[in-house]
Amino acid sequence: MRKRMDQLLHDFDGSSAMNQDVFVQQKEMNEFMYESAEKISFFFEEKAFDEEGNLKQPKEVSMSKVGHALHELDPVFKDYSRSEKFSSVLQSLGYKRPVIIQSVYIFKQSGFGNDVAPHQDNSTLYTEPKTTCTGLWLALEDATTANGCMWAIPGSHRNGLVRRLIRGEQGLHFDQSSPSYEQSDFVAIEAKAGSLVLIHGDLVHRSFENQSPNSRHAFSAHIVDTVGCKWSPDNW
Repeated sequence: MRKRMDQLLHDFDGSSAMNQDVFVQQKEMNEFMYESAEKISFFFEEKAFDEEGNLKQPKEVSMSKVGHALHELDPVFKDYSRSEKFSSVLQSLGYKRPVIIQSVYIFKQSGFGNDVAPHQDNSTLYTEPKTTCTGLWLALEDATTANGCMWAIPGSHRNGLVRRLIRGEQGLHFDQSSPSYEQSDFVAIEAKAGSLVLIHGDLVHRSFENQSPNSRHAFSAHIVDTVGCKWSPDNW
């Protein structure tokens, strides 16, 4: 996977950043984000550019993520996502007819890999009448507290979904404000390269900026069921 991503980055024309395949990440989302659901799109780190909009370092170490259809469009990531090992995990979790709804290659670059605020995956990948999202997060490099591993609140998935991100005519918005969380409630989820972390859709989790000299690459796929529930039409 890492070799394949190296090739994708090599072939990617970073000069087209402002008008084609790349979006400088900011708090607001736009049509680029929507279109990435069916493409292999490249997302730069917000801090990768100087005040004039130029990259401060090579494109290979400026990326935040690549998504969200690697599992459908790239042969290497497709093989993994359709492997027997992958499907056996989903069967063990009780899925009847699971689908991968999105996939993301995450870089968490050394020195400035961005902070990810506390969230629940079901808020953006919602099925009804029951929520069914599970995240399968594969560590491609060691994930430690130094390089921005995930943190989660143990047992928080039992409290249910707190809020939803809804797509409307005016764009994306949360239906409620975010609760405040105590950092002391979070526990670090360190993982060796090759480890698979399963994330319940209601689990509150986050990660911090990577201020270490080491990157923290990972491949993440999110699954929902299609039996006994339906994909919400107002998801992003």
